[in-house]
This record gives sequence, structure tokens and C-alpha cells, in this order.
Amino acid sequence: MTPPASPALEPPSDGAEGERAELYGLLAALWLSAPQASLWAQLQSAAQASVPAAVSSAPAESLLAAPWQALLASVREMSLGAASDEYDVLFAGVGKPEVFLYGSFYLSGFLNEKPLASLRTDLQALGLARDPDRLETEDHIAYGFEVMRYLIAGEDAAVCNLEQQRRFFRGHLQPWVDDLCASTQAHPRAHLWSSIASLTAAFMAVETQGFDLLEQ
Repeated sequence: MTPPASPALEPPSDGAEGERAELYGLLAALWLSAPQASLWAQLQSAAQASVPAAVSSAPAESLLAAPWQALLASVREMSLGAASDEYDVLFAGVGKPEVFLYGSFYLSGFLNEKPLASLRTDLQALGLARDPDRLETEDHIAYGFEVMRYLIAGEDAAVCNLEQQRRFFRGHLQPWVDDLCASTQAHPRAHLWSSIASLTAAFMAVETQGFDLLEQ
């Protein structure tokens, strides 16, 4: 399991599933670290353009379009240096960060607890493993989103299918990502990442609705 590359903001050509994967990839990149210069340039360019299809396609339009526009408004008001500073303040402080990005913290109150062990078991069953060169553990939100992108866009149909997406989302993202978003939005220093959290929460709601329909 490798860290996300900076995704293009233009949706891929393979329809709604590709657009879902693209948005997971974008959110993974935004939560993993301060934006790289290439991604920031794409966001600045998108801030001058209309809403891309990845966030405007029905039926998700009403939930995703407004937070996407709010994110782009935040980008217009901020420099890359200021965005990097905000990320460091919120998530990369020495010792205890202001906001934790790890599922185990929200599910158990501690890092490296049973939720992480359960996640590792499920990742192993999917044939996925942590990149040993990365410091982040597998329950980092960016890696969860990267797993979802893989389960949507990967070529191995035995693993990359709706049922595996549903299981992973229900077990390892839905129980805690909203809490992370709320913690981020409540922080007085969060500006850009408050907008990112709003878009993330809206996308989680869209995904939850989709999997609810799948189970009916």
C-alpha cells in the first residue's frame, strides 16, 4: 500500500466509478500531507473553473457541489506556504498533534490498538500491505481512502468489487471518519482543512447512501 500520488482533478473517462476513485484519491492526497506544489497548482486552476464532473454528477451533486466550491474558495484565499503551515499546526505537531488522523484513536481512544490489528488482518486478506518506508500506520485516513480507490479502480475483480468496497467502508471508515471531520472543523486554526473536512464528510454521506441502497 503506497502513498497517494497527486491525482488529476479532471475526472477519468470511465464514468461514475472512476469519478468515485478519483475523489478518494484527491482526498487521500489532501489528508496525507500538506499539498505538494503540483497538486496545489491543480487546485488553484480548478478554483477558477466550474465544478468538475467528479463532484457534480447526479445524484451526489446536491451534497458535494457546495463543499467543493467552499474548498476552492479556501484555496483562492490561501498560499501554498500558508496551507503547509496549517497542516503542520493541525496534524504534524511535535508530540501529540492537535487533530489525530488515525482510526484507532477515534475507535478506542488510543493509537495502535485493536482496530489497527483488525484492519491489518483485513488488508492481508485483500493482498495489501503497508509500505515500510512510510511512517504512517495503516489506519491513517489517507491509506483508508487509498484502499477504497484501489477497490474501485483495481483490475482484480475477485478483490476490486462492490462487496469488498462495502465491507471495507463499513468496517474501517464509516465508524470514525465523521468524528475526524468534526474534530478538524471545530479547531480554531482550521481553514483549508475545515473545507476539506466538509467535503470529506459529504462524500462519506454519499458513499453511505450508496451502500445502504446496495444492501436493500
